[in-house]
Amino acid sequence: MWIVHFISPCLLLNFKRIAMTSSFEKIVLAVAFSPTASAMVHIGSQLSRYFNAQLVIAHVGTRGAEQEQKMSTLLKEAGIEKETIKIIWATGDPTKGILKICQDEKADLLVAGALKSENLVQYYIGTIARKIMREAKCSVLMIQNPSSNSIAFKNVVVNAEDGSLLSETLSLACLIGNKSQSNWVHVVRELKLYGLTMVANEDCSEEEYDEVRHKLVKDEIEKVEAVLHHIAGDKPKLNIKIISGKSGFELSKFAERKQADLLIINAPQRKSSFFSRVFPNDLEYIFADLPCNLLVVHPKKKEVTHG
Repeated sequence: MWIVHFISPCLLLNFKRIAMTSSFEKIVLAVAFSPTASAMVHIGSQLSRYFNAQLVIAHVGTRGAEQEQKMSTLLKEAGIEKETIKIIWATGDPTKGILKICQDEKADLLVAGALKSENLVQYYIGTIARKIMREAKCSVLMIQNPSSNSIAFKNVVVNAEDGSLLSETLSLACLIGNKSQSNWVHVVRELKLYGLTMVANEDCSEEEYDEVRHKLVKDEIEKVEAVLHHIAGDKPKLNIKIISGKSGFELSKFAERKQADLLIINAPQRKSSFFSRVFPNDLEYIFADLPCNLLVVHPKKKEVTHG
């Protein structure tokens, strides 16, 4: 079931003014010397400009004269001055190396490549990308098919589930929509079915059932609007969609149907485990078969100061 609600431009003009800002101040770009390396460096450069962020390029693997030359060529092709960025070379396990660099650099966003889909063996053993998604403490942007020199998020889908990151995530989606001049930013929220289940169990009439359903949908829309009201600045075209069913499945299929360039979701509150591999949470389901580029938003760590 899909309920669509378009936000009118008139309503947007009446929103309470609160700054639309990005929390991405430092971006780590994971680069391997693969056929997509040039595209990834271009994307990293573009994103650093989007967010006015410092760019750190990380490579875990062999470092020698040949690799140094390859890196210089990649930077030159992307129009990046070597002095304006930081390059970190590391050896050892790729996952541990990349995550350690992110931790040491206090990265806000990690950008890496991802496979379109994974077979059953890869699903249970885990790829580098999947391990990074599970273990990263910063936000992660997985690029599905880095085959061009730039990236455009013309259709953005953002999951608007309750949580401490809801406001930040919606603000970030609006910011990306503006920067990319997106055609649409689709705000998707799940309709909690337990309310309808309770009513159905009380032998209500069809009319009563529809009335409760309508109220629940209205309540969910108003919750999203209440958050959007506090995001200032010119907004891209927004619409709210209320879905029901298995949220990870519905969200992924909706992103596919809309030919989304970017899907934004909050990081799960608890770490993935063997249980969640067998019974996947939304993140695991979506990552098993990426519908598009995926941005997983983690809370930004607050620095602790001692007086």
